[in-house]
Amino acid sequence: MKVVYDHQIFSMQSYGGISRYFRELANGMAEITPADVQVSINCPFYINSYLPDAPSSFNVFGRHLPMFRGAVRLCRVANSVLSPILMGLLKPDIVHETYYSHQSSAPRYSRTVITVYDMIHELFPQSFSAEDRTSEVKRQAVKRADHVICISEHTRQDLVRLFDVPIERTSVVHLGFSLTSSGIEQMDAPVRPYLLYVGMRGGYKNFETLLHAYASQPWLKENFDLVAFGGGGFTSYERAMIDQLGIVAHVHQQGGSDEVLAAYYKQAALFVYPSLYEGFGIPPLEAMSYGCPVVCSNTSSIPEVVGAAAKMFDPCSAESLSAALLDVLQSSETYEDLRRLGLARVKEFSWHRCALETHAIYQRILS
Repeated sequence: MKVVYDHQIFSMQSYGGISRYFRELANGMAEITPADVQVSINCPFYINSYLPDAPSSFNVFGRHLPMFRGAVRLCRVANSVLSPILMGLLKPDIVHETYYSHQSSAPRYSRTVITVYDMIHELFPQSFSAEDRTSEVKRQAVKRADHVICISEHTRQDLVRLFDVPIERTSVVHLGFSLTSSGIEQMDAPVRPYLLYVGMRGGYKNFETLLHAYASQPWLKENFDLVAFGGGGFTSYERAMIDQLGIVAHVHQQGGSDEVLAAYYKQAALFVYPSLYEGFGIPPLEAMSYGCPVVCSNTSSIPEVVGAAAKMFDPCSAESLSAALLDVLQSSETYEDLRRLGLARVKEFSWHRCALETHAIYQRILS
């Protein structure tokens, strides 16, 4: 079986969840059955930072370009010409498209697979520009694919309902996560204990509700800071809100490498995930893997991922969120239970398992 992953995400994304998924999937696919599968990434030019040090277990056909103004456009134009030529030489049985496009990158004789990560563009269109055509292109890519992998059952149900896709043409394969393979940056103990939030903060990510929940509880402000890791510096709107809520001295934004993030997970009193919608949600698993108790939304795929190993709340209610925070932080029994359950829960998710289940899908659509 010859499996090829196309160039799309690797020529668009220096770092990010989707490109990490395909890098880990390619590695896992090549390792589980090396005699049975030939795995390649067809990307004549790419800006992705996960590929230059890719293991020898799979082949990367392409050249890394440093990021500069116009690099993404250059990759797109060059790959549109060179990728079909290389695909013809590779003669794949399976082409797994790494993102959504108007036209397939696969030769006519190959079977195609695509992964759908979420239905956020369809469910939260107000979070995107009116010129954003992702939903339209996604629909085309899904329609022409031989099989669609969804990263959670909730995402599959949304896809079937919104795009009228026959459920027998879909499968669910949960993601793994790999942050725990990173080292931990050496950091001084925090001056004050802190609650940790990770990632982008706008729109459906619902960071605003977390600010209101935190500010509404004097006990929280007296005993804990709130750290937002990643997502860029606070916007002027966020700064104004933080000032209006009277919590400027207690709310901090932090960036850094995976090693720095690992240290923040390790030292956090608690991890908070208030998102209104996620196609899967890796950060709660990352937090659990470092023994950090998790408080998260009870919506979309999040309960499917965390199981009984997290304290859940209604993300539309700041009162529900603040009550969940107090329930965990003021009960040593609940706190330790969540730590223990979280460490057990993460064992159910791995890139090895993701690769095994994906390999079984490839075999099935070729049979």
